[in-house]
Amino acid sequence: MYNIVRIPGDGIGPEITDAVCKILEASGVQINWIDAKAGEGVFNETGNPLPDETIEAIKKYRIVLKGPLTTPVGAGFRSINVALRQKFDLYSNIRPAKSVPNVDSNFRGVDMVMFRENTQGLYIGKEHWVDDEEKHAESIAVVTEDASRKIITAAFEYAKKRGRKKVTLVHKANILKLTTGLFLKVGKKVAEDYPEIEFQDLIVDNMAMQMVINPSQFDVIVTTNLFGDILSDLASGLVGGLGVTGAANIGDDAAMFEAVHGSAPDIAGQDKANPIALLFSALMMLEYLDENHAVERIRSAVYAVLQDYKEDCTPDIGGEGSTTSFTNSVCRILKN
Repeated sequence: MYNIVRIPGDGIGPEITDAVCKILEASGVQINWIDAKAGEGVFNETGNPLPDETIEAIKKYRIVLKGPLTTPVGAGFRSINVALRQKFDLYSNIRPAKSVPNVDSNFRGVDMVMFRENTQGLYIGKEHWVDDEEKHAESIAVVTEDASRKIITAAFEYAKKRGRKKVTLVHKANILKLTTGLFLKVGKKVAEDYPEIEFQDLIVDNMAMQMVINPSQFDVIVTTNLFGDILSDLASGLVGGLGVTGAANIGDDAAMFEAVHGSAPDIAGQDKANPIALLFSALMMLEYLDENHAVERIRSAVYAVLQDYKEDCTPDIGGEGSTTSFTNSVCRILKN
């Protein structure tokens, strides 16, 4: 029995979280859910988008499944997601992008995994005004050797464990010579410890072009925070969008698995939301727990629904069904 913190989130979050939990239960994995709150809903109730009780629950249980959150404006920090990543040093943001059956996409055979450094870079928002008139702003990108080594090593270790053959490091060291130059320097050093894995480095603009020319050339990718934020969404677009890609945020002793799409308040409560992204994030959680047999069973059931019971899928992925019909269809296959 696993004790896991569950944050349903805002908008469609509770619906897709409920769907995912039903599918996990149907697979036979025993989970004791520790319910917690974060986001706009709890902010409206309490004035705090990230209550102390939620922080304490994560400190105690160290594993979180989180639905999409709406970050309130003026709540004291830019993003609850960023706050959680920094609070628990979840330095690896891992975003697989893998082609799935019967989902519209311009590409087939895509199977890449993006490792994004989660705690530094421009994305952390170290900004200030230079002048009193607020007409001149500056941002500071922070890159350290230690943080770079941790994320790059994580990418190589992932490749080694899963039999992947190539790691591509993405940078802009031709211009940002100190920050991403340091990241590249560390990457080349780490690569020496993994001679069995091909190492490649690409400048970020070339990387973006190569991803849409021939995405199948990429395997494991590692990059800095802001570049990873952009390229991981690009990677999702190659396989059908944010609705079919999962995400994990992993540190040395804690992990958070989340839907990367928005809370979609316009369809909340209408039984229209596609739960696949959060479900695939939950499969990453099961992999983290070494429940690999359950992962394969659930993934096979999802693929079977996409191929043979498309009418049960939600409209955004070409079906005629609902959150409930998709969930019931996956559970039926798992139980048979």
